Amino acid sequence: MKKKLAIIVAAVLMLASLAGCGSSSSAPASTASTPASSTAAAAGDLNVAVFYYNYSDVYISSVRNMMDEKLNGLGVTFNNYDGAGNQAQQTDQINTAITNGANLLVVNIVETSSPDAAQNAVEAAKTAGIPIIFFNREVSDDVVKSYDKCAFVGTDAPEAGHMQGQMIADYLLANYDAVDLNGDGVISYVMFKGQEGNAEAEYRTQFAVEDADKALVAAGKKELAFYDANNASKYLVDQNGSWSAAAATNYMDTILAEYSEANGNMIEMVIANNDDMAQGAVSSLQTAGYNLGTGAEGKTIPVFGVDAVDSAKQLIQEGKMTGTIMQDADGMAQTIVTLVGNVKDGAALMDNTGSFNVDEGVAKIRVPYGVYTG
Repeated sequence: MKKKLAIIVAAVLMLASLAGCGSSSSAPASTASTPASSTAAAAGDLNVAVFYYNYSDVYISSVRNMMDEKLNGLGVTFNNYDGAGNQAQQTDQINTAITNGANLLVVNIVETSSPDAAQNAVEAAKTAGIPIIFFNREVSDDVVKSYDKCAFVGTDAPEAGHMQGQMIADYLLANYDAVDLNGDGVISYVMFKGQEGNAEAEYRTQFAVEDADKALVAAGKKELAFYDANNASKYLVDQNGSWSAAAATNYMDTILAEYSEANGNMIEMVIANNDDMAQGAVSSLQTAGYNLGTGAEGKTIPVFGVDAVDSAKQLIQEGKMTGTIMQDADGMAQTIVTLVGNVKDGAALMDNTGSFNVDEGVAKIRVPYGVYTG
């Protein structure tokens, strides 16, 4: 009888042990296909890890500030990570965050010239059975489609270039003689490109000039002329891929030492892929006595950017910068937080997006641009 009783007790203890293992919050790899709602429930409260490609980017800083506010309002736990422009560092951060219990990844990927970094991040999320949202820096359709709990929130990359080109053309056609400092009938320009291989940089660099040229030619004017005829690329790129004011300032300082009104070859217009580079160009021009603001003595070289960050809008209002294409930081943050809220509530990742601009056949949401000229 005692022997039978001992066997029964042992069996009960074994069953209890198995039940305890089943309640663990650390799901095995085989649960990678578990729905997002089940993942969140198993892990307890939502723990969001947000990865930024570089805190020093002015526009990204705006998005981060708004994201922090909105995530706090949503009542979720979140941690921010600065990739500092280093993909290896960001990849380590992603893996560490997952190990530490993050159950939703929001990723502003560093490396955009190939899909490998983004795909690796997706595979890490998929293995952990957690959703991943990419934002701002475009990832390929194939990356998004490779996992049913993956989405992208960004812009229509060519749109900014097209809008900047039209803005430039409108301004020049209204102010052509004032901009044409040497009166040769051609506007000499410099283009500052933020990064090689980045979709936004490529399209902005291409269409800002192409669309402006089309409008100028249609109005009987000549196409824009890059200031340096020996530069076949017709742009100057931030060699660090940081879209930085410092890069544009350094370039402009060098240019203005040779190209000037006195020499008859002054740069007559500046086009920049983002506001940070535009502001760097303005700083250099001010040192040379230009762009001192409305009511000040001296001439103003038109400078165009993209992002409509507060500091650039202030320069435009003061007459020191000409215009920018508004990349809606608040709209970007709100759209991302809508998806975070879906995960928090146990809904599908792309629920509640009927009013957004969603690509056909892929979970990509496009936040529209706008024009800002003060």
